[in-house]
Amino acid sequence: MSGFKKFLFQGNLVQLAVAVVIGAVFSELVTAFTTAFITPLLGVFGGVPKFADLSFTLNNSEFQYGAFIDTLISFVLTAAILYFFIVLPMSKVMERFSRDEEATHRECPACCSEISRKATRCAFCTSEVVPEKTG
Repeated sequence: MSGFKKFLFQGNLVQLAVAVVIGAVFSELVTAFTTAFITPLLGVFGGVPKFADLSFTLNNSEFQYGAFIDTLISFVLTAAILYFFIVLPMSKVMERFSRDEEATHRECPACCSEISRKATRCAFCTSEVVPEKTG
């Protein structure tokens, strides 16, 4: 039970909750954008003004495949926006930080902890190390 309590009071849980709420609102925004602009624009070229109106009936059961097409377009737009405006820039930033970190740190030969390249003694195991020359 203490593990669950610890999980509940972590800062990550609050961040996750905020991310879920923002994601839901963002999804609604993309869906509204798709319905208001993208679907009519595709209707200009494809001749179908609203995908949501598309359906077929089989044995008195109506299959509204047009609503699925609208949702599919929303999904693709959401995924593209998230990738190009969040994932791709963040991966570039993280890559830059990791390159900077690699240039300033190394592994202690005695305890394998991460230490500065300029260090003469490991802060973790206190072993003496030979400093490396940087740039």
